Amino acid sequence: MKPFLILQLRPETEASDDEFHAILSKGGLADTEVHRIRLDREDLPADLSLDSYSGVIVGGGPGCVSDAPEGKDPVEARIEAVILALMPDITARDFPYMGCCYGIGILGHHLSPGSVTKDKYGEPVGAVNCWLTPEGKSDPLMDGIDSHFRAFVGHKEAVQTLPPGTVHLVEGETCPFQMLRLGQNVYATQFHPEADGDGFETRIRIYRNKGYFPPEDAETLIAMCQAEDIHMPERILRNFVARYRTA
Repeated sequence: MKPFLILQLRPETEASDDEFHAILSKGGLADTEVHRIRLDREDLPADLSLDSYSGVIVGGGPGCVSDAPEGKDPVEARIEAVILALMPDITARDFPYMGCCYGIGILGHHLSPGSVTKDKYGEPVGAVNCWLTPEGKSDPLMDGIDSHFRAFVGHKEAVQTLPPGTVHLVEGETCPFQMLRLGQNVYATQFHPEADGDGFETRIRIYRNKGYFPPEDAETLIAMCQAEDIHMPERILRNFVARYRTA
């Protein structure tokens, strides 16, 4: 079978490992079904071909595509460049892609440079209400998804308008563009489909000094996230895997 290519952008090992295992668990994937690459540690293989994979899953990370080039952390800048270099092939071929949080920024920036900013729609760490749009209700990845659900978010930047050529699948109460589709197979979410309360607790502790929230609010945010019972978004990830898994 062809594995899924999982590209991770988190330089923090604990956060990266936790995200990786969450993607496996929530996506219904076995270790043998994936090729994991931590882009903070290694480059893509020179001979990498999308033909070798069932699909691409991009995790989240602390970087922002809207940051000024001179202000980017060198590792985050290199990671961003690698992901963006893949996008022309992915979008031209309409290759199965699931971008989680950072991945929607990458898709939006690729389609319309400058459209991802911190002007509006950033969301503090926590859970938000989301709704399927009419187009979302008919999308195959939304099979079994309630028309209203809650999801975990936490991001400084967001797409400000619907990127050209995309379909709006999920809207939110504070950030309107929570999930998009380009073509038939390229997807991106602003929320974290792999996340649960335990995973967000781990991230809150690791990123407490990264500007997402006042550090002194960490314990309150952890309690808020642990009080949530969120499972619907993971079905989107599982549906993606089930749809594109190849023998």
